[in-house]
Amino acid sequence: MTPHIGIKEENLSQIAQFLNTVLADEFILYVKTRRAHWNVESPDFYDKHRFFEAQYEQLDEILDDVAERVRMLGHYAPSTLKEFLALTHLSERLHENNDGLGFIRELLADHESLIIRLRENINRFAEELKDLGTSDFITGLMETHEKMAWMLRAHRR
Repeated sequence: MTPHIGIKEENLSQIAQFLNTVLADEFILYVKTRRAHWNVESPDFYDKHRFFEAQYEQLDEILDDVAERVRMLGHYAPSTLKEFLALTHLSERLHENNDGLGFIRELLADHESLIIRLRENINRFAEELKDLGTSDFITGLMETHEKMAWMLRAHRR
């Protein structure tokens, strides 16, 4: 059922399509962060293991929030690995070793890429698509990723 919330149906579709790509990016980033948590090898293993755990738990909450936003707008969220891989802008391939700094470099690049995509679309949602709610929502996501990226940068030295 299409929601009647003051946003044109065609705009709702465009918004949901964008949010579904964000959801795919978030999922890939979640999986990569889980990989870091499971496979990190480092003299400070325990600290990195716990750090990556805190990050993937945060990403898990983000995944749910993005999917629920898509549903609030009357559309369906992708939910298969095939769909996520087709929609994501990120690469699931890691190019680094299993050391903490290698994982941090990879994850930081993904967070920064996502921050840029979100920032580039904030005004589009507010002005072109007339959806201040999603504009605010992706602003919040961007801020969360900025903080997560800051935490990753702080571990690089």
